[in-house]
Amino acid sequence: MNEVLIPLEDVNLVTLWGPQNEHFELIRKGFPKLRLVARGDELKVLGEESEQKRFKRVFEGILQHIERFQNLDSNALEDLVGINGAAEKRTEKKTGESSAFKGEPIVYGPNGLIVRARTPNQLKMVDSISKNDILFAIGPAGTGKTYTAVALAVRALRNKEIKRIILTRPAVEAGENLGFLPGDLKEKVDPYLRPLYDALDDMIPSDKLKDYLERRVIEVAPLAFMRGRTLDNCFVILDEAQNATDMQLKMFLTRMGPTAKFIVTGDLTQIDLPKKTQSGLATAVKLLENINGIDIIHLSGSDVVRHKLVRRILEAYGDI
Repeated sequence: MNEVLIPLEDVNLVTLWGPQNEHFELIRKGFPKLRLVARGDELKVLGEESEQKRFKRVFEGILQHIERFQNLDSNALEDLVGINGAAEKRTEKKTGESSAFKGEPIVYGPNGLIVRARTPNQLKMVDSISKNDILFAIGPAGTGKTYTAVALAVRALRNKEIKRIILTRPAVEAGENLGFLPGDLKEKVDPYLRPLYDALDDMIPSDKLKDYLERRVIEVAPLAFMRGRTLDNCFVILDEAQNATDMQLKMFLTRMGPTAKFIVTGDLTQIDLPKKTQSGLATAVKLLENINGIDIIHLSGSDVVRHKLVRRILEAYGDI
């Protein structure tokens, strides 16, 4: 039986092993073929060499997680260890997604949340944005279009690939007429932009997000506010693009500076424009599909990552 010693001098053992050694027991459960002995500031790993190598890879990920977040909860640990598929089962229960697919992490959020592509088409989005400057992600509700796009933007900001993130959507579906709503401009607009704030909350600590918003490192604004601007050295997401008119979407796309990335998301089955008004997204997809540097990805019901009933609801309505 081979023996490997892993030093733990620079690790917070209370965080690593958890209260009443709960984390240690979870790790042991994930590696039933190994014998783990924790004594002081070292961990002894006994067993077959192949299992020891697998353990070292996983354990390094656990230590990196603790170094990054200064904490470790059981949910994150199960995800890192993959205990009997616990992470996949938990995700499937929460979102209704298949546990057969799980891409590499895109970003790590507060409290150890791991944001990753959960379906093959979401992974296509991740791969496509590295090769194209404009990406259209089109599909029904719950397919993770916006969430994946925001994760890609946050990753680009953290990697210093861009200096700013701009998130925008048509503030009022039928023409952005905000005047009849109560409150100041921010109070009028914020309810329509809430899904974008929700995604950011999952990926950036609240104090840092507040600072980014105050310094306009991250800007969340209605589509009408993009007119006349040149958006450069930034990652720009237009959400709910099916509710932009032809002129609005053309205006938005032509704001693009030399070093920008644009992602346009939308659901062509949920157009809220007046009946005689053409969706700008539908037009753009037809006109731009063969232009080099622009990619169009169509997500489907198989990409739905919300509750399993969402997929059934979409099927009942004939959207998938």
